[in-house]
Amino acid sequence: MWLGLEDRAVMVAGAGGLGAECATAMADLGARVLVADVDEAALDQVQRAANARGREVKVLVCDLSSADGCREAVTSAAAILNGLDVFVHAVGTNDRRAVLDTPDDVWDRILTVNLSSAFWCGKAAGEVMCRTGYGRMVFLSSVSGMLAHSNHAPYAASKGGMNQMMRVMAREWAEHGVTVNAVAPGYTETDLTRDYLAKPGMREQMVEQVPAGRLGTAADVVGPVLFLASDRAAFVTGHVLYVDGGRVLV
Repeated sequence: MWLGLEDRAVMVAGAGGLGAECATAMADLGARVLVADVDEAALDQVQRAANARGREVKVLVCDLSSADGCREAVTSAAAILNGLDVFVHAVGTNDRRAVLDTPDDVWDRILTVNLSSAFWCGKAAGEVMCRTGYGRMVFLSSVSGMLAHSNHAPYAASKGGMNQMMRVMAREWAEHGVTVNAVAPGYTETDLTRDYLAKPGMREQMVEQVPAGRLGTAADVVGPVLFLASDRAAFVTGHVLYVDGGRVLV
């Protein structure tokens, strides 16, 4: 299916599992892709994966934990790619603890990594896109932004905040030809969930809560991201698309 991503300038913030999969998938469709992350090993892995498929992905080593770092990363990416048509935010971390066991520094770190980086990068990308009159922005959210999971207070707050932040961006930038949406995966096999799912009985417990009877995969998430980043979604903005096998229905 034609998606209109050929030769689009795409920046993906986050070289982890979902970010890497989104980047290589967009490169497969002919986009000009740059991945930004502080983890050089992860960036190298993305680049090698793309090269193995006969594709090229550019990488940018940067720290997205500050406003200046995010602005500089977006500015550099736009210069390297000679524009910025699509921005995907796939930066995230979690630390599962009960509210009463969550130190202030853990709260601050998760909110900074998950939410503040999304705001700072999104704002910088939005400035470029509004100026050129075209843009597709996709944030990787989570079902935790809706559901009240135990031991997820900072993470859930960051994703709930992201969803509402995204909606305001969508409202303000729609007249400039910029769409802003979020994809919210349910329980998905990623680097962020690997250790948690490896705990005795945890995988089975998680699967029991998904009407589809299985956990999600990176491929399940990539398709919706590609759609929202494409010309096929030109009239879709301000939406949270849940990719969860029905988890939020339970």
